[in-house]
Amino acid sequence: MIFETIARTGHEEVVFCHNQDVGLKAIIAVHNTVLGPALGGLRMWPYKSEQEAVNDVLRLSRGMTYKNAVAGLNLGGGKAVIIGDPGKDKSEALFRAFGRFVNSLNGRYITAEDVGIDVNDMEWVFRETQFVTGVHQVHGGSGDPSPFTAYGTLQGLLASLNAKFGSEEVGRHAYAVQGVGHVGLEFVKLLREHDAKVFVTDINREAVQRCVDEFGCEAVGIDEIYDVDADVFSPCALGGTINEQTLERLKCKVICGAANNQLATDAIGDEVQRRGILYAPDYAVNAGGVMNISLEIDGYNRERAMRMMRTIYHNLTRIFQIAGQEGIPTYLAADRMAEERIATIGKLRLPHMGNHAPRFEGRMRGQ
Repeated sequence: MIFETIARTGHEEVVFCHNQDVGLKAIIAVHNTVLGPALGGLRMWPYKSEQEAVNDVLRLSRGMTYKNAVAGLNLGGGKAVIIGDPGKDKSEALFRAFGRFVNSLNGRYITAEDVGIDVNDMEWVFRETQFVTGVHQVHGGSGDPSPFTAYGTLQGLLASLNAKFGSEEVGRHAYAVQGVGHVGLEFVKLLREHDAKVFVTDINREAVQRCVDEFGCEAVGIDEIYDVDADVFSPCALGGTINEQTLERLKCKVICGAANNQLATDAIGDEVQRRGILYAPDYAVNAGGVMNISLEIDGYNRERAMRMMRTIYHNLTRIFQIAGQEGIPTYLAADRMAEERIATIGKLRLPHMGNHAPRFEGRMRGQ
């Protein structure tokens, strides 16, 4: 069953990591290394079943291949998940055990922060392997990638507004932001700096209240966010929130947010186009975080990172152009852009086998 699934999804390698002594159950999925070593975050989540964890890591790692390709990075796609509750199951031993599994892949997979993981967890992983990004600045890292993901999302939004309305004036529009966690909150801050009207919702009531008290947003219920009269719907939580039930309720003209896998199915993407809503493909929009941490490999420079993230605007503009010229939905245009780059570079390179480890210049591992 698992080999049939891997063959269908095109993965190169899937590693099951188990250490009973520390309670580690993890999966590392390497999807494609044609462009370079597979870079993708580590997610910790209380999955209902092991199969659910497998499905998630396969889906997310494939998405990283496309994200890194469209972003213009010399990196392939991978992802890792730890089965567990991030609120109570974390320990130094668990993350160091995971780090040893990452190290055993000899650079084919480079890990980073994702849902349920923070920079402190990465510090423990970093003690066992150099193949980790998003570590603290004292080690030559870049720290929390959330502000960079949010800044990149703003670049995608500017391109979307220009394509739909012929103007980049953020403050002229109202926004429905679904999810104000690390990235969503940073995105809200940027919107409010432009004096935009912002509606927010989240399962975390304290986070919502902070947006109201500190940034002047308007809070709405979890389910009511789909009914808000806003020009832009911004999914910044978990994926799949744009589906058959919710699409009927959206009043927006643009969908642009930081969440992964926003469309429940490709058919929903087709319907979004039919309704005249401009969809900014999620993995092109939210690439700011991975762009930022990718620079840790060659020696991190914040100014270079900010300059690189501004290319998201041009990537989205190109995707919209392809969609318009070929009469296809934007999600297909983004996939096509990624696949063409992988195919072109694939004629020049063999899959990354880890024999030439990434450099990680200026990095000092903690002991």
